[in-house]
Amino acid sequence: MLAIPIVKFFNDSAQELKLSLVAGKEGFGRKILIPCIQKPGLALAGDTSTLYNGRIQVLGKQEIKFFNSLTKEKKKEVADLFSKVEVTCFVVTCDNIIPDEIKNACTKSNIPLFKTSLMTSTFINRVTRFLEDSLMASTTTHGVLMDVFGIGILITGKSGIGKSELALDLVLRGHRLVADDIVNIKKKPPSTLYGSGSEIIKYHMEIRGLGIINIRDLFGISAVRDRKVIEIVVELHEWDPKAEYDRLGVDDKKFTLLDVRLPFIQIPVRPGRNLSAITEVAARNHLLKLGGHHSAKEFQDKLNKEILSEKGRKKEIWEMIE
Repeated sequence: MLAIPIVKFFNDSAQELKLSLVAGKEGFGRKILIPCIQKPGLALAGDTSTLYNGRIQVLGKQEIKFFNSLTKEKKKEVADLFSKVEVTCFVVTCDNIIPDEIKNACTKSNIPLFKTSLMTSTFINRVTRFLEDSLMASTTTHGVLMDVFGIGILITGKSGIGKSELALDLVLRGHRLVADDIVNIKKKPPSTLYGSGSEIIKYHMEIRGLGIINIRDLFGISAVRDRKVIEIVVELHEWDPKAEYDRLGVDDKKFTLLDVRLPFIQIPVRPGRNLSAITEVAARNHLLKLGGHHSAKEFQDKLNKEILSEKGRKKEIWEMIE
């Protein structure tokens, strides 16, 4: 199960979420498991059965107002209940003054307690985006990611096969580079894969014999983009005269990445083949399939109908002869 330790959450998001630690630093080892936040309204009334471990608990203006309206004895009772529940952390929004009872309970039970100046709705929107991104399943792969006619194409193949050269040719044709060499991939449930480049080598490309080049500096900001949904996987491999290659394209091959099955195309490489043109056609053909037109299957259906029709005509002729 993916999880974010509170210490990482605080270090990575403190500036964007305007967080400051109030109490419970000893609980920084606790983990966030769920990207959805929770507002513990019932818990403030004494019912902690609805508190979920692994969620950030947000106390806004109304929650603090309700807590302050309780009697002194009830405040202590509710605070004691908090100390007995496995709460991941509390965040008090709108710079509300934190009641001493809540602060003492968090200190006693090592529950991280944060404060932010953001409005509750603003904080919830920002923290939800941050958690959804951080809790995505992720991996890295060796290859090149390109945006070709709006289609995200992940180009793979062994080192030296010509992936970067193909990507450079596609950039020269007006397409956009997302990542070269190392592609960071994140899965957004249920089945969307986003690819992006490493922060260190973003916009850069290695061309053997030429060295490292910066695509954004050479071709402008329109030649690059930060991330793209991956829709096709293209594998380059050396031409094998003994191998049988698909010449019809009726059977759609699939490539599994983070449990997501993507259209998979194998392109044999040999002198004289225009790989950039083939890749462009692959993108156009994918767009056609998305529109409900599968050229290979339509051709096969047409051919089968013609064969059946021809058999029917021959049968009629034989019946006439007999």
